[in-house]
Amino acid sequence: MIYDFNADDIFEMAQQLERNGAQFYRKAAASLKDQTARELLFRLAGMEDEHEKTFAQMRSQLNDSEKTSTVFDPQGEAAGYLKALADTRVFFEKKIDTSSLEEILKEAITAEKDSIVFYLGMRNAVPEKLGRSRLDEIINEEMGHIRQLSKELMARKK
Repeated sequence: MIYDFNADDIFEMAQQLERNGAQFYRKAAASLKDQTARELLFRLAGMEDEHEKTFAQMRSQLNDSEKTSTVFDPQGEAAGYLKALADTRVFFEKKIDTSSLEEILKEAITAEKDSIVFYLGMRNAVPEKLGRSRLDEIINEEMGHIRQLSKELMARKK
């Protein structure tokens, strides 16, 4: 079955990815003893929380055509499908090296890159009339995450 997504679907996934990212940072923080590193990871988790709010705000600005459902879904199963898709694509449960802040930051950068690849792929599944161009806003936000994480990683290497 071919399924076209709309911009609202993608923003829903983006919000879930941000929740997953915040959870990743909080879990990683719990694995470290260094208080400065823990504080940084909690700050990054807070930033993911703020990004989730940003995506929610962006989502609230979508027009009706960008929210148009593309499938008949009387049982509301699409929302569960979207959550599962988001949960398995980026900050999914995997063994991460939490031996150092640097390794955690490298894992986070990889996850952010994965999210960009995911959104680029999803662009093909969102017809223009359903808000394809809105994905660029999400991709730009994710690129900002990579810049921030890279800056933190470079600061630690000096």
